[in-house]
Amino acid sequence: MAETSERGTGEVVEEPRKSSWRYIGPGIVVAATGVGAGDLVATLIAGSKFGYTLMWAAVIGCLVKISLAEAAGRWHLATGRTLFDGWRSLGAWTTVYFAIYVVIWGFVYGATAMSSSALPLAALFPDFLGLKTWAVITGLIGLVFVWFNQYAVFEKVMTVLVGVMFVVVVYVAVRVGPDAGAAFAGLAPVLPDGSLLYTLGLIGGVGGTITMAAYGYWVNAKGWTSPGWMKVMRLDNRVAYITTGIFVIAMLVVGAELLHASKLALAEGDKGLLSLGDVLEARFGATTAKLFLVGFFATSFSSLIGVWHGVSLMFADFVERFRKERSPDGADRGAVAEVVSGDAAKSLPFRAYLLWLTFPPISLLFLDQPFGLVIAYGVLGAFFMPFLALTLIWLLNTDRTPKQWRNGMLSNGMLAAAGLLFVVLCVQQVRELPW
Repeated sequence: MAETSERGTGEVVEEPRKSSWRYIGPGIVVAATGVGAGDLVATLIAGSKFGYTLMWAAVIGCLVKISLAEAAGRWHLATGRTLFDGWRSLGAWTTVYFAIYVVIWGFVYGATAMSSSALPLAALFPDFLGLKTWAVITGLIGLVFVWFNQYAVFEKVMTVLVGVMFVVVVYVAVRVGPDAGAAFAGLAPVLPDGSLLYTLGLIGGVGGTITMAAYGYWVNAKGWTSPGWMKVMRLDNRVAYITTGIFVIAMLVVGAELLHASKLALAEGDKGLLSLGDVLEARFGATTAKLFLVGFFATSFSSLIGVWHGVSLMFADFVERFRKERSPDGADRGAVAEVVSGDAAKSLPFRAYLLWLTFPPISLLFLDQPFGLVIAYGVLGAFFMPFLALTLIWLLNTDRTPKQWRNGMLSNGMLAAAGLLFVVLCVQQVRELPW
């Protein structure tokens, strides 16, 4: 007989006898959220500068993300505690860092996500509404969608958006005509002159954000709350980041074939994708260009609603820790039960953070971002991935985790390598800030 566990609603959830494709879901959500338009541009630029040479870095990047997300999911399933609960056990310093980070990051990211989602819509409908109006509309749609829908609906919509992203990106890569021989040759680790930062970016940057920490919360929201779901979680996670790897490889192909071979330069940032749309229209016609813009929108908007949902769950958990500490007698259910039952997604802290992600950032759409805010956002953001990797090593090698689910040599090696990589990227990002 299969084992069972209970949702917070009292509904009995049957644990699987073995991993199965039909359970896959949270991994698709975290992959779709983590890969934004900026990541695609960075990959395109790497391909345009170095052709297929850095293909190996994309593969290693997938392995790094699989290790990080697996560790976050394993913590939730093995301990029955949320990741923030684990951070809290490491000392008050984690709470101070997260509190400052989640407020400033959310303020700036909200404007960034809305602008990124608006760019392809403004290009698709140039005579209809302006860029800032489209940005406000996408933010409000994201707010309403996440506010009123439970995780199951959210996951289905994210899966559709991932499908659109996947089909469009792979279609464009096939259309430009990949060089299979050069692509396989690119799997050999080589560092051309001037490629170090692009290599580190490919390994550590694509699909690597705070949403990797949200993976465990989505695992719980799916109804997976015990070690019996461990194999399913691992399959789900691998499928997600293999999908991410295909995105990255496809965009490298586009950069190598369409831009590198033609010696075309691409603008930095999200607007670089609009430039690519112009290149595609000139070479393949308006239909391919418009299809690419649809994929661009799916990529950006999936990141928007993914953050609106996942980081709001983390914030709700953050607030719950303090509520439990103030009122020990009222702490019988726990944050995991609230996430699974859906109560967290209806809670005041969840919805308050949703509003924070939406309305204050609208002001940044109409103003230049304050200099000090940009600096704070850059510094805090640069430190998050090292923070995640190193705290996971700490949590999963101590008695906070049941012995059978602690890190083995492979997990420790991958997380340590990820931590070192993210520290290097952190130093570089901080150095490049406009102090």
